[in-house]
Amino acid sequence: MFFLDQFIAQHVTKRSASMFLPDLQANRDTLLERVEGRSVLVIGGAGSIGSSFIKAILPYHPASLVVVDLNENALAELTRDLRSSSGVSLPGDYVPYPMDFASPVFRKMFLSRGGFDIVGNFSAHKHVRSEKDIFSIEALLQNNVLHARTLLDLLTEHPPEVYFCVSTDKAANPVNIMGASKRIMEDVIFSYSERFPVKTARFANVAFSNGSLPAGFLARIAKLQPLSAPSDVRRYFVSPEESGQICLLSCILGENRAIFFPKLDQAQMMTFDAIGTELLKVHGYEVLACSSDAEAIEKAKDLKNGSKLYPVHYSVSDTSGEKAFEEFVTENETADLHRFRSLGVITGKGIPDQGAITALFRELHAAFTQTVTTKEEIVAIMQTYLPNFNHIETGKSLDSKM
Repeated sequence: MFFLDQFIAQHVTKRSASMFLPDLQANRDTLLERVEGRSVLVIGGAGSIGSSFIKAILPYHPASLVVVDLNENALAELTRDLRSSSGVSLPGDYVPYPMDFASPVFRKMFLSRGGFDIVGNFSAHKHVRSEKDIFSIEALLQNNVLHARTLLDLLTEHPPEVYFCVSTDKAANPVNIMGASKRIMEDVIFSYSERFPVKTARFANVAFSNGSLPAGFLARIAKLQPLSAPSDVRRYFVSPEESGQICLLSCILGENRAIFFPKLDQAQMMTFDAIGTELLKVHGYEVLACSSDAEAIEKAKDLKNGSKLYPVHYSVSDTSGEKAFEEFVTENETADLHRFRSLGVITGKGIPDQGAITALFRELHAAFTQTVTTKEEIVAIMQTYLPNFNHIETGKSLDSKM
C-alpha cells in the first residue's frame, strides 16, 4: 500500500520528522500564550499551505476560526478532514466561507465580526505557468498584489494583532512574474507595518501540494498516463506539515517585517525527474525513457496491457521564467541564522517607499484598463520597481508540455 507522507519523508525531504519540531517544542509556551483565545481568519485556507497552517495553529486553542476560500469543494473537504482527524479540536466558532476576499460580501463578514486578532492570507497564484499571456498575468497580479492592498486597507479599519502573508523562495532575485509579484507583495504588506505587525515567509516547494508537478505524477499514474518532468531544475522541498509549521512560527513568533525561511543547504535540493523515478519504483514500475511527449504517450498504451515499463519524457527546461535553482536570501539582505535551530530570519527590512508603491499601482491599473496591453509592457513596469527582476523569456509556456 502506498502512503504519501511516508514517501515524502523517505524520498523527497529525507527527514523522518519535521525539521521545525525542535523550534515548535522550544517555543510552545509562547505560541500558546499568543494564540489561545484569539480569533483567527485564514484566507485561502482550503489550499495545501493554508490547510496545513490551520492544522498547525489549532493545537494552541484559538477561540474562533473563520476560513475563506473560493474553492467550495476544497473547503468542504477541509471541514470533513478536520472533523475526521484524531486529535484535532475545532473551536465552537468555526465557519468556512466560500467567498472571494476582495468581494463586498467578504467586507460585510469582516466588519460584522469586528475584525480578527490573527489574519493569515494564503490566497495566491503560485505557478510560474500563470504568466502564459496578458490575461493570466493580470489575474495573477490582481490576486497577488492589487487585491492584497484592498485587503490591507480593510484591515486598517480593525487592525489585527498580526498579519501574515505567504511569500516564496522565487521572490529572491526573481526571474518570473509570479516570483516578482511576491517580491512586490512583500513591500506592499511592509508598507502597512506601522498600522499593524506584518510577517511573511519564503520557503521551498511543498511536496505534492495541490497543482504541483509531483501531485500531477500521482494523477498520471492513476490514469496510466506518461510522466514528463524537467531534468535540470533543482528545488528545495518541505512536507505539507512543515509548510504549515513554518507559517505558524513566522506568523506568531516573527518580529514586525520579518521574513522567515528554512535552513536548507544546496545538497538538499532535488530534481523533479528524480522524484518521478522514485515514485514509479515504489509503484512497481521501471522507467522507460522516451525522447518526446508524443513517444511517451504512444508507449503508455502498453501500460493497460500490464507492462511494467513506464514511459517518461525527462528533458532540459525550455519554458519562460524557470530558474535552475532557488535561493532564499539576496546579497542585499541580512539574515539572522542563530535565533532558531531550523529557521533563518531576514531582518532589518525598512518601511518601503510609499510613493514608489503608489506609482507602481497607478501604472499597473493604467495598463490593465487599456484595450490592448502586452506582457512586455507589464514586465517593464515591474522592472522599473524591481531593477533586479531579470525575467527569463523563451516564448514557451509550461502549458505546452504534458
